[in-house]
Amino acid sequence: MTTPRNIESARAPEPVGAYPHAKRVGNIVFLSGVGPRQRGSTVIPGVDPLDFEAQCRACFENVKLVVADAGLAWTSVADVTVFLTNMKRDFATYNRIYAEYFAGAGNPNPTRTTIEILSLPTPIAVEVKAVCWAD
Repeated sequence: MTTPRNIESARAPEPVGAYPHAKRVGNIVFLSGVGPRQRGSTVIPGVDPLDFEAQCRACFENVKLVVADAGLAWTSVADVTVFLTNMKRDFATYNRIYAEYFAGAGNPNPTRTTIEILSLPTPIAVEVKAVCWAD
């Protein structure tokens, strides 16, 4: 039996609660929800005024940092769950940016779920959770 191992990124934003950036269990790495903040700062890009595209890009870049700091290739991303606070307003922008990071040649093309929720723990409009495969 494999003992689960916490993964902490030295580059991704600090978690807003008592949880690791990711956890490896056997050959699977589960990322905690990742928002658009930058490490060492409470400033959140694109909050006032809302710049959803900036938040979305920051989330995906932060996911890339956690994946890399877990020692994994970007192509190891197997599943992505995205939480949006306003599906009607933001889905088209999210879908376009998502394709840049996850679809096409050299990208992981993971399975995906997008969920609209009422709010997130900080004043953000998007949060990303991912599951990766580790050889």
